[in-house]
Amino acid sequence: MKHARIGFEGQVHNVQVEVGDDASLSVRLADGRVLVEDQVQWLPPATGNMFALGLNYADHAAELAFAPPTEPLAFVKSPGTYTGHRQISWRPDNVAYMHYECELVAVIGKPARNVKREDALQYLAGYTVCNDYAIRDYLENYYRPNLRVKNRDATTPVGPYIVDVADVPDASKLKLRTWINGELKQEGTTADMIFDIPYLIEYLSSFMTLQPGDMIATGTPEGLADVLPGDEVVVEVEGVGRLVNRIVSEADFFKNNKA
Repeated sequence: MKHARIGFEGQVHNVQVEVGDDASLSVRLADGRVLVEDQVQWLPPATGNMFALGLNYADHAAELAFAPPTEPLAFVKSPGTYTGHRQISWRPDNVAYMHYECELVAVIGKPARNVKREDALQYLAGYTVCNDYAIRDYLENYYRPNLRVKNRDATTPVGPYIVDVADVPDASKLKLRTWINGELKQEGTTADMIFDIPYLIEYLSSFMTLQPGDMIATGTPEGLADVLPGDEVVVEVEGVGRLVNRIVSEADFFKNNKA
């Protein structure tokens, strides 16, 4: 099953999602009403902390001429960075390079502390997709990611929904793809992960308690490209979901999203 959070008529609803043969989405409210994809506001399906991985794909590390890490390069993203399916993100003014990152995300379903690898999947609520945009101008060191690279408001689309673990038989063999304005730009597979999801749950839970709603964004394969205001970016993880997002300028974003 697929579970989402949506906004509709001023309220937040937890709903189940149906995917049509044409990949269109629909949801059913508790009162029985069925709504199509563009009738609702898609919210991030989970809102806990996000633990993100740097250089977790062997091909991506090679693309950047880095040796594969021997321990997970994990950093934390603030919930303020999340936005939903079909929402907008923004490109800061006067930066040279901002790129997408198509990522499989594992969502924690119950408190996890000192979890063993072989038990790890029992602690998951399911899987979702994120696009972990990065402002590369500020990346001084891949082993110590600068906050300005990865923690800007509304620059991590997440969703559209969470897929149950049972509906993804093998998360280690999924294709990942990214399109900009309909042109395929990135294609890879989770088989190239250096540290897989069971390992990451064991690693993180060995020194902290993971809470329901926390997420682990597992990194991106090679094939990155710059994005510009006006671009529509689609990231897709096979068997999990397809996440659509549009880029606007900094001025346009903050004109329409005043604090």
